[in-house]
Amino acid sequence: MFRHTCKLLILLIGTAWLPAVAGAASATSPDSTTAALQQAVNGHWRSDANRARDRYRHPIETLQFFGIKPNMTVIELAPGGGWYTEILAPFLHARGHLIEAVPPSATKFAAKLKADPAVYGHIAKVIPFAPPDQVNLGADNSADMVLTFRNTHDWLNHSPTTLDAVFKAAFNVLKPGGVFGVTEHRAKPFADGVESAGALHRLPEDYLIALALKTGFRVAGVSQINANPTDPEDINVHRLPPDLSGPDSEQAKMKAIGESDRMTLRFVKP
Repeated sequence: MFRHTCKLLILLIGTAWLPAVAGAASATSPDSTTAALQQAVNGHWRSDANRARDRYRHPIETLQFFGIKPNMTVIELAPGGGWYTEILAPFLHARGHLIEAVPPSATKFAAKLKADPAVYGHIAKVIPFAPPDQVNLGADNSADMVLTFRNTHDWLNHSPTTLDAVFKAAFNVLKPGGVFGVTEHRAKPFADGVESAGALHRLPEDYLIALALKTGFRVAGVSQINANPTDPEDINVHRLPPDLSGPDSEQAKMKAIGESDRMTLRFVKP
């Protein structure tokens, strides 16, 4: 496949850049950050099903690639079931701030937070986020990091202008030097973005890079942390684990492929 095509493109056109869970809040070295992230990942509050996905989602490596630090103000966009929230909340508890940008209809996520105040009770705030009607993420230049995990295709499915608005909102809320971290199901290079988002729930890497550059971000890093070379990139991601929404006859094949091939992109506000 052409998995390094866009990486080479970025090297040509782009530019190039951790916490303690409660008990070690003062440590900021890379080693202490790794330890604190590992402590959060190992948390007893995480279900076995969520832990089983670590080998596909690589939370420690992904958050380190984005450059997360314990004293940051971090905004997570559309957290879904809260897979990453389970890690971010305890990681940022002692010195940072976690802001969850959540659709008002996300009642299951709200119930999750309410059910475990020891883990989630210190989240700085939950703000309404339902593009394109609600996209404001806070005061300009107020956040250190904005994160989105496998959401960008949904906003593009609404409309290209909706996805544009999300990128612009992330840009506005970030401080200069702030990071917009994106992971997304990957389509084949230079595929039609609107078509692949709708039919496959995937986006080509070049589409998101071009949008980030148009918004004003610099491309600060591209990682293959969440790549899966066995994924053919031409099937709907919901047929793959964990959803396995296709017929029973194909599930063994889909399990052998594993979860989707994903891009991991780090954009920085100049």
